[in-house]
Amino acid sequence: MNCLAPAKVVDTCAALIGALCLSVSALAQTPAQGVPEKLGSVDFPVSCSAEAQRHMTRGVAFYHSFHWPEARKSFSAVAQADPSCAMAHWGLAMVAINNPYVWPVTGKALQDGTASIEKAKAIGARTQRERDYINAVDLFFLDGGKTLARTRQLNFELALEKMTRDYPRDIEARVLYGMVLAANVDPNDKTYSNQARAADVLERVHKDLPDHPGAPHYLIHTYDYPPLAQRGLQAALRYRDIAPSAFHALHMPSHIFTRLGHWQDSVAANTAVLKTPDTPLSSVLHSFDYMAYAWLQLGQDRHANKVLTDMLAMPAINDNAFAAAYALAAIPARALVERGRWADAAQLKAYPDELMYPWASFPHADAIRVFARGLGSARSGNPEAARGEIAHLSKLKADMLNAKLFYWADQADIQRKAIEAWTLRAEGKPDAALAMMKDAADHEDRTDKSAVTPGPIKPARELLGEMLMDSKLPAQALPEFEAVLKIEPHRMQATLGAARAAELGGDRAKARQHYTALVKLLEGADAERNEGKQANAYLARN
Repeated sequence: MNCLAPAKVVDTCAALIGALCLSVSALAQTPAQGVPEKLGSVDFPVSCSAEAQRHMTRGVAFYHSFHWPEARKSFSAVAQADPSCAMAHWGLAMVAINNPYVWPVTGKALQDGTASIEKAKAIGARTQRERDYINAVDLFFLDGGKTLARTRQLNFELALEKMTRDYPRDIEARVLYGMVLAANVDPNDKTYSNQARAADVLERVHKDLPDHPGAPHYLIHTYDYPPLAQRGLQAALRYRDIAPSAFHALHMPSHIFTRLGHWQDSVAANTAVLKTPDTPLSSVLHSFDYMAYAWLQLGQDRHANKVLTDMLAMPAINDNAFAAAYALAAIPARALVERGRWADAAQLKAYPDELMYPWASFPHADAIRVFARGLGSARSGNPEAARGEIAHLSKLKADMLNAKLFYWADQADIQRKAIEAWTLRAEGKPDAALAMMKDAADHEDRTDKSAVTPGPIKPARELLGEMLMDSKLPAQALPEFEAVLKIEPHRMQATLGAARAAELGGDRAKARQHYTALVKLLEGADAERNEGKQANAYLARN
């Protein structure tokens, strides 16, 4: 491994551093700890040798917890134990499909998956059920991925749905169908129709087989939406106990904790991930992002800075997974934007820089830094620099469209509108600025966050509330902040904004409500954070 020393780090970051009805648990021991491996119970019979079956069961269990290295190792062991077992290569193709909640699959993963499923077809399965599993994945890799990703994903879903009818007693077909239903959602569908269908499938499995790892995992993803999050709490609490040997099972509850504003629980979940041996770098960084976000909501900047410091101190950052790229861009941006350090945000640089990391492969992650710089430039009085970042973001959006990353191109458009709004304000056009910022907020309301992130770097409606406050319109700002809190409960800047807007707008009841919530939120905040002191002072007077 080539070590990339993090010497060329942006000055602002440097400042922050200073400031089978067979329980898989019986299959192996975790060498480092000498305790039984616990992955939950999976039943996936195949017509292969007994040794191959053991590896297949373990591979499917790891797959359900998105532990790709061990799943790949197990499926490869199936092929070695029984070269005539076509399902070994089905398993390797499933690993190449990767996390369905960050589809589409591109690049090497697409090539690997295509090669694996072709090999499975060439070997030939021994039963119709196994042929149906292989054919379903073959639809996902149709024409080597030349067919539109959305079409291939929906074909995969329909094939799995048919399998649930053809093999009603096959639990894995039902679980995988629920998984893909929850993945193939329309982010603009606020009726959550696909989520309801997925929940119906997965809740039944979870009730009948409470130790199956896939059902609670995919239920968490199914309910990872503001109106649904409370329903996912039971699955979140169960999943970490079902498969504690899989690092992803320890992290996933934090998706629901974040949706509900349970910040300390999110920190605890991701701390457990970081203590797990052999956690892949992309998963470490993903957990860092959730952890940093939680600490920032609690006003505990020292802990948030420690996450950033640990990220920057990694001896090598060469993980090309999107979750890694997203976290590398998001964590430094959050550290500045969440605290309103606009001049510093305007100077945010890439880490690792362009010579050390393939940012061109991740325009949807690179856009985060551009958004932070553009917003920082506009809000620190440099509209010319902000317009340069708007142009940069438009170029990245074009790259996303070329790569068929339509969801992320839409997110980039929201980011562009937000920068444009604050740039117009800096240029002395307040009415146009407010109109553009409202458009950005309404646009963001029509979509939803990706599973790769705990939340936007800065909610557009929160930015609208802050612009209204700057325009001395607190009565209009209050409902905007409260709207954010309905989607992002216990978000610190929205709570603070609501409290101040209510105070300045003369709404004493709302001011007390939000200042009381702020005091509770900031009970463990760093001493230098004054928001809690100001809240206590207001409550003492009123």
